[in-house]
Amino acid sequence: MDMELIPAPLRADDRGRCGFVLDPSTTIAAAPGTATTERWLRTTLGAAFGLPLAPGPDTTPRAIVLRTDETLAPEGYRLTTRPDESVVITGGGPAGVFWGAQTLRQLLGPEAFRRAPVSGATTAGFGFTDIEDAPRFGWRGLMLDVARHFMPKDDVLRYLDLLAAHKLNVFHFHLSDDQGWRVEIKRYPRLTEVGAWRARTKYGHRASELWDETPHGGYYTQDDIREIVAYAAARHIRVVPEIDIPGHSQAAISAYPELGNTDVVDTAALTVWDNWGVTPNVLAPTDHVLRFYEGVFEELLGLFPPETSPFVHIGGDECPKDQWKQSPTAQARIKELGLADEDELQSWFIRHFDSWLTARGRRLIGWDEILEGGLAPGAAVSSWRGYAGGIAAAEAGHDVVMCPEQQVYLDHRQHGGPDEPMPIGYVRTLEDVYRFEPVPPALSEEAARHVLGTQANVWSEVMQNRSRVDYQVFPRLAAFAEVAWSALPAPAERDFAGFERRMDAHYARLDALGVGYRPPAGPLPWQRRPGILGRPIEGAPPNV
Repeated sequence: MDMELIPAPLRADDRGRCGFVLDPSTTIAAAPGTATTERWLRTTLGAAFGLPLAPGPDTTPRAIVLRTDETLAPEGYRLTTRPDESVVITGGGPAGVFWGAQTLRQLLGPEAFRRAPVSGATTAGFGFTDIEDAPRFGWRGLMLDVARHFMPKDDVLRYLDLLAAHKLNVFHFHLSDDQGWRVEIKRYPRLTEVGAWRARTKYGHRASELWDETPHGGYYTQDDIREIVAYAAARHIRVVPEIDIPGHSQAAISAYPELGNTDVVDTAALTVWDNWGVTPNVLAPTDHVLRFYEGVFEELLGLFPPETSPFVHIGGDECPKDQWKQSPTAQARIKELGLADEDELQSWFIRHFDSWLTARGRRLIGWDEILEGGLAPGAAVSSWRGYAGGIAAAEAGHDVVMCPEQQVYLDHRQHGGPDEPMPIGYVRTLEDVYRFEPVPPALSEEAARHVLGTQANVWSEVMQNRSRVDYQVFPRLAAFAEVAWSALPAPAERDFAGFERRMDAHYARLDALGVGYRPPAGPLPWQRRPGILGRPIEGAPPNV
């Protein structure tokens, strides 16, 4: 029995009779290692029901008892009710206890997802319950692009709460691109003084003739970043910062023109890009650029500590080589290093930062283009251009995060209808996402062990604000979370009808959280497409 839980647990037994009761007498008994969950329960359930949830012994009736048991998987948990109307959450580690608490919140009904009581009642509960659960993958992520459209800090914190509510544990933070630089670097202040702001923004796809003439920008101070990282850590979410190199770097070049290929382009005339797509302006392969970005990453490592951010993402995708082909400086560097071509030059660039990060106890991860010219020895791969890059990397013994755009790019449209707001990319429905399989059958058994997990990606070219992000991400993130967490059968055998039934309960939770999801019946009037040209996939059939 699934008890309308999302993601579905490994095993759930509901016998229907009296189980746990939450009321003014309920206390929390927190064993060592469970303090973050204790605080979280008090601030969420306590606020939702107007209860103190005071500390108390684990023998008190109607208690919430938090424990750890190392015989369980680190993120696994068991949730059981006792005859005295208490509930016991036992985790394999602190994270397991926290995920068990997320399940407790779902069992208590949608009112548990509000910030204050709405009915005046201070009592909730559920029947006798015994749940055993653990995740399929250790990497269950969401990538959020705040470079194309900036998302204020409070909205980022809100998304961390939404990730936690779905038992997702990795937040990939895309902090730089051609259209904006979003993190304060004290030794290079122009990155935010200049690089964080653009004069205008293309409205719709780059083929659109419409522009938003309002200047756009923003960035996170270093204290903002520390707050975001700490907030994520309290929810057992790791943060993976991304600074994109050597492509997708026009915002940085506009701030510091010497970073570009000055011998072939007037980089001093470049501005933060106001359009979408891939710009030809990329970093120069010079020692100065290496030292500059070492300085950037040095400050970043101080903001993202290793215990919460063991991986650092360096992008590495969509790097046009035209300027390098034309640049005497780049050609001299290729000759000096004994490289075959510009692809190997990009590999040299990536390998440099792989060694640099490894020497400082971190691991480099990049988009699958870092395979071009040879993969850096310790690098992991985010496989976005389908499965092929991930398969090649895993078969070669490299760790992989599967995030193919054809399946889990949540900026892509959810339906082929004309009312979808600024539709781009493939049509990928809720069912399509639910039937996504992160481990392709083409992988050998040994290579499959290199699949760390999976990640949904949210690129924000056509998402100007939180409401648009909500619409694109939900409800599909709920389906993705189940794929990442639960032990599901093969895609064709998955019970999508059962998932939809559980979603009926989950929509009420999302409503209580204030999530502006796409309704099953289609967009609401204020969510519809305003006649803006969307982005098709070249060569694809209509509505794709």
